[in-house]
Amino acid sequence: MRTTLALLLALSFLLAGNLKAEDWMRFRGPNGQGVSSEKDLPVKWSAEDNIAWKTAIGGKGWSSPIVYKNRIFLTTSMENGVSCRIICVDRESGDVLWNKEVHRQKPGPMRRQNSYATPTPVTDGKHVYSVFYDGAIIAVDFDGNIAWKNTDVRFFSLHGLGASPVLTNGQLIMPFDGSSREENRLGWKIPWKNAVVVSVNTAKGDIRWEGKRGESRVGHVTPILADSGKLVISAGGDRVQAHDTTNGKRIWSIYSQGEGVTPSPVIGDGVLYTSSGFEAPTIRAIRLGGSGDVTKTHIEWELKKGVPALASLLYLKPYLYTITRDNILHCIEAKKGEIVWMKRLEGTHWASPVLADGRIYILSEDGVTLVIRPGDKYDEIGRNELKELCYASMAVSQGQLFIRSDKNLYCIGK
Repeated sequence: MRTTLALLLALSFLLAGNLKAEDWMRFRGPNGQGVSSEKDLPVKWSAEDNIAWKTAIGGKGWSSPIVYKNRIFLTTSMENGVSCRIICVDRESGDVLWNKEVHRQKPGPMRRQNSYATPTPVTDGKHVYSVFYDGAIIAVDFDGNIAWKNTDVRFFSLHGLGASPVLTNGQLIMPFDGSSREENRLGWKIPWKNAVVVSVNTAKGDIRWEGKRGESRVGHVTPILADSGKLVISAGGDRVQAHDTTNGKRIWSIYSQGEGVTPSPVIGDGVLYTSSGFEAPTIRAIRLGGSGDVTKTHIEWELKKGVPALASLLYLKPYLYTITRDNILHCIEAKKGEIVWMKRLEGTHWASPVLADGRIYILSEDGVTLVIRPGDKYDEIGRNELKELCYASMAVSQGQLFIRSDKNLYCIGK
């Protein structure tokens, strides 16, 4: 009897542990804000120490890894961007389970730091959905078989494609904030009306609706969901907007001057925190709600210091954390928009920060991850070097960190 009771208790603890384990199914994790509920995560590691496994990843791509149970998915491109591939890796062993070409595209112009496979894939636990440089959207099952492909959007941008898709209510939503093929200043330096937010039916791959931006310019912002998935909040060059996810209708819009905007916004206590791009970089705190153009009525505060240009914002009440183009980490009092402290960091930071286990993880281009305690002062507790080029943001799942470099995928932890 005692043996049976002990086994039952052990099983209950095991199941409880499994229930607490969190999947990282999209860019910036479960809620798209870079926040994880995982515990017992590593603080110290190097290229040799505290590495569960390291797996070589061929080709070039800056999509972040996503994790669903014991499978990791990421994309890459080969043949100088022509061959678009999805890779599946076993989480426990690091073995590549499959690496399949799902699309062939015609490479074109983009920024030097971009790739032909930059959008992070997303999964609903049944299929993996990926978007590539030319706007192709592909769904595959967990064995890599193509379920459907949509090439209705012929995307073009001088910068390339940098945003990632999100899922809600049986649809994939993807912003396409590009520029003109014929007149390269149109959509880049000159606003135009061709930018769209597209909804695709995840069951069949057909377009459900196209949300129009109006006058806007190029951007690379991954949207976030609000109001239990009823709203998608998406920013492009010059615009921050909310669309109804049932029909694509634009609910509200705010003018936010600047093209080439990249950081994804965050939400805290009914306020959206976002940044604009080149020309007039500004952090804006936007009160959610309203309809139409709410530029004059719903901006709580604006701040022209501490504006992130690459890495996304991170919110942990009562603070907002940002990394500027000149690599200064800012801690901002979120309610008032006042700077609490600043710290100049080493290296360049493309990857978005992650909050997990009560700590902030900040990954640099040089593969150095800073681990700091959030609070009213800079408190560094870890500095970890992989010494490899890192543009992709890390993933967190089942007590482990997953970092993609230009050569390898690392599993860090137990």
